[in-house]
Amino acid sequence: MRTPSFLQRVREARRVVVLTGAGVSAESGVPTFRGTDGLWRHHRAEDLATPEAFARDPRLVWEWYEWRRRLIATRRPNPAHEAIADLEARVQEFLLITQNVDGLHRQAGSRRLVELHGSLWRVRCLAEGTVTENLEVPLPSLPPYCACGALVRPDVVWFGEALPPGAIRQAYDAAESCDVMLVVGTSALVQPAAALPMIGKAHGAYVVEVNLEPTPLSAFADECHHGKAGEVLPQLLGSLMRPRSLTHNP
Repeated sequence: MRTPSFLQRVREARRVVVLTGAGVSAESGVPTFRGTDGLWRHHRAEDLATPEAFARDPRLVWEWYEWRRRLIATRRPNPAHEAIADLEARVQEFLLITQNVDGLHRQAGSRRLVELHGSLWRVRCLAEGTVTENLEVPLPSLPPYCACGALVRPDVVWFGEALPPGAIRQAYDAAESCDVMLVVGTSALVQPAAALPMIGKAHGAYVVEVNLEPTPLSAFADECHHGKAGEVLPQLLGSLMRPRSLTHNP
């Protein structure tokens, strides 16, 4: 019996989950903030993206995030982002789980998504806990403040912080119930996101990895495709892709 192709499995699937990491956005020119990419004014990302750093010097931390927001505002979704958005439109039950905070999936048209690590384009009031969208580039003041007068922080998950309980529960539930899981541009090392493909596999999902190079997941995935996601995904999804004209603005 001929083994069903990936495209056939997707067409027949009721539930599809996509998990993405920094590799997807790297093709749009977004730094991964690892290694030399992680240095800004001689500061490491690991030294800035912490509650302690923010408590010590909120202006410095916000200057770093302002630099990132300015940079990302000039970037646009690439064919990998667009292929994932197209896939969403063609699947009955779909969830995109992303570890990225740059908002490029939303720009590409993704709507059914969980941003595990938050978003650079939202801020959270330290006094009220309210979360609001903020697309201002540049920000009018550094550090920025809430209308109530309290300091706000980026609505992202910093080192040492737990993921939002609702987001990780939604991700786990989707992994347990999906028919196909597509894992794109992630090292499969950062927990708890790295556990999601294995959860999917344990519950019968067909797991497909797309990454520049092999990862710890490669030995367990049903299919591995090594290369740039912006090249591999349009080829994999083939006829599911729709013609594109102009890319959305945020």
